[in-house]
Amino acid sequence: MSSNPTLREKIGQMLLVGFRGCEITEADPIARELEAARVGAVILFDQEMADPSRPSRNIQSPEQVRALTHSLQSRSPTPLLIAIDQEGGRVNRLKPAYGFPETFSHEELGAINEPDRTFAEAEKIARTLASVGINMNLAPVVDLDAAPDNPIIKGKKRSFGPDAEAVSRNAMEFVRAHRHHGILTCAKHFPGHGSARGDTHLGLVDVTGHWTENELTPFRRLLEANLCDAVMTAHVFNAHLDPNRPATLSAGVVTGLLRRQIGFAGVVLSDDMEMKAIASHYGLEQAVQYGLEAGLDLFCFGNNMNFDAHIGEKVAGIIYRLVDSGTISVARIDESFHRIQQLKDYQRLPVSPT
Repeated sequence: MSSNPTLREKIGQMLLVGFRGCEITEADPIARELEAARVGAVILFDQEMADPSRPSRNIQSPEQVRALTHSLQSRSPTPLLIAIDQEGGRVNRLKPAYGFPETFSHEELGAINEPDRTFAEAEKIARTLASVGINMNLAPVVDLDAAPDNPIIKGKKRSFGPDAEAVSRNAMEFVRAHRHHGILTCAKHFPGHGSARGDTHLGLVDVTGHWTENELTPFRRLLEANLCDAVMTAHVFNAHLDPNRPATLSAGVVTGLLRRQIGFAGVVLSDDMEMKAIASHYGLEQAVQYGLEAGLDLFCFGNNMNFDAHIGEKVAGIIYRLVDSGTISVARIDESFHRIQQLKDYQRLPVSPT
């Protein structure tokens, strides 16, 4: 990217998109978008969710993933964020079946509750990511284990536990381990998904009657310890925080609570915008506009619930038109662009050996 990027190039940096293929060819839309600096981040999956009859999505073996990430970076004129959900346990894209190491879930590590052990297990994950060229882990989950019938957090053993301080301690070790290997992390899901009784992949989830301010504690602790690279929003609805919109699309939650009250100045990215809590209630253009107005920096389109080879181009076009019409200011795009560039610069800093 030039020292004076265009508006379209800046917008491209705000997109985190998924794609099909265990290797990239010149004919692939993602190749063209990368080469034109129209996408600044990608996300890898192992399973093809939109069409389970298809073979592996992006992951077959360590050697194959290493070649894939090298190809992706070589096509991008600017350093590319290559992200993955490698929490450990059930949320684990780099599985032993593909030749990767076994991992522990957050719940298992929280039950052990020994920071040194959490660091050691997280370091195995970080070392694996670094070895195959993945530079951002969309973890740790810092949601509290606050609802025994929560299908997506408790049900998948994704929480370190019910105690906010214990969750914070384990999350901090998880982040420290990743930093030792130059891997960015992302605390999720703000302002807390642990008290939910439903799954935002499937529809709107209202936590108004269950959420507590204690769910903010791990985010505060990570920020106080300077261990918060990025924050992912939750698609939950909480009328106490915003009577009209879910957290991802709420200026009150993203800009008011996370940025102004808690003081987070880094990159805020959405959970997958294709999840039904968003997609079933908002059109694509409306969701993107509300996300920009809320203060999102990076829009995640996993492109794995409903596949669209041109999703990056479509979303970029929506953002460009919103700016061109004056609905969104150029200054608003610049804010996100600079935060993302700072995150990428930080990822390239030398890392002290363990």
